[in-house]
Amino acid sequence: MHRRQFLKGAAALAGPYVLPQLLRAEPPSERIGVGLIGIGCMGSGHMRLLANHPGVQVLAVCDVDRLRRDRAKAYVEEACADRLGKGGYRGCAAVNDFREVLARQDIDAVVVVTPDHWHSLLSAEAARAGKDVYCEKPVSLTIHESRRMADTVRRYACVFQTGTQYRSIPTIRRICQFVRDGGLGKVKSVFTLWGKYHIPTGTPSYYPRDPLLPAEPTPEGLDWNLWVGPGRWRPYNHAYHRNPIPGVVPWVFCDSFGAGAITGYHSHAADVIQYAIGAERSGPVEIFHPSGGQYPTLTCRYADGTLLHHVEHWGVVRDVYKAVPAGARLAGNFGGVFVGERGWVTSMTTGGLVEGGPAEMFESLALETREVTPGNNNHHANWLECIRTRHVPSCDQEIGHRSASLGHLVDIAYRLGRSLKWDPLKEEFPGDDQANRFLSRAMREPWQI
Repeated sequence: MHRRQFLKGAAALAGPYVLPQLLRAEPPSERIGVGLIGIGCMGSGHMRLLANHPGVQVLAVCDVDRLRRDRAKAYVEEACADRLGKGGYRGCAAVNDFREVLARQDIDAVVVVTPDHWHSLLSAEAARAGKDVYCEKPVSLTIHESRRMADTVRRYACVFQTGTQYRSIPTIRRICQFVRDGGLGKVKSVFTLWGKYHIPTGTPSYYPRDPLLPAEPTPEGLDWNLWVGPGRWRPYNHAYHRNPIPGVVPWVFCDSFGAGAITGYHSHAADVIQYAIGAERSGPVEIFHPSGGQYPTLTCRYADGTLLHHVEHWGVVRDVYKAVPAGARLAGNFGGVFVGERGWVTSMTTGGLVEGGPAEMFESLALETREVTPGNNNHHANWLECIRTRHVPSCDQEIGHRSASLGHLVDIAYRLGRSLKWDPLKEEFPGDDQANRFLSRAMREPWQI
């Protein structure tokens, strides 16, 4: 039995008291063997971080595109040679099929950075293989998909981290804790972005579509059958995948492979917002579509009465809802605007300084800086430390599932064009067969979770 599998077994049998004593005997310099699955734009960022991390040894890179995996192998081996002082280092395998990575006993953990339709399945398979998992967001394309994944991860005592790095930025984390602890008093409303996505050969849409794109010759070195995997079969078209990489998520418009606005920005914000309002392990109880007339934009209501309004741009917060002063500066992505009894505060990144009011609120908030630096976070470090200690990471599988679920609820309301009631405990739309049909979808044979 591999050493880390033994430790996981000890955790399951002995509970939390014996395992820390076992781990104290480990040499502190031991490197964690990691396999990277998916080396696109986001995957390349993970690769650069982990290949240069002193506590990690990247032992395999996996991608169905030969050009990407060969480039990744060359980078990892050069980085490791520099770090270890071993010229001509050749310790990183480049493989096409993720199952080769999961079969290796020297790989302790995997990082899943594939298109969305692979996230839940790959994470569940990795957990069954005894690996710990870091999975990009959103963790699923349906609510039932990530529920099965989260249950599997928990059953196999896998250390799972969802790639929502924004909650691990110190400034954002402090804002969330301030709101969670009642710094704004009772939170009345939260605002976040949800806009239309460009659809090739179609008009922009609030939810992803599945346009019929013409078949094109598959590029040499690309295993298109495995790229499609559990998704609905579609012939190759460059809008889904090409080299050089055209953007972060080119396939996101297609609901066979991606989740539209959920992937693009909502999954980043959902975790931060639900953490701040204390709902990161549950969810809303009602979704109001604007056609119902209750609110001008799609709105989620939580059991405590907190309202989460989805807006196309920040001007709606100021000019339509009039929730902040007329001169308030609102800018950025990947967060929200919190409005409570005592004031308001932003949690966006890429938009400049944190804003809020009244001015004296910032004295209680006690930020070290109002600058938000996305790269300044401990998200990977938290995951790696939890692999060693077997503690629960900051954004575990249940939080990842609930963050994705919030986006799926909004998506379903937009698809149906009407309001919905939701039971976050049973995870179903009570008495609504039409809506419940959107909770799951079939996977292409032979794939299943």
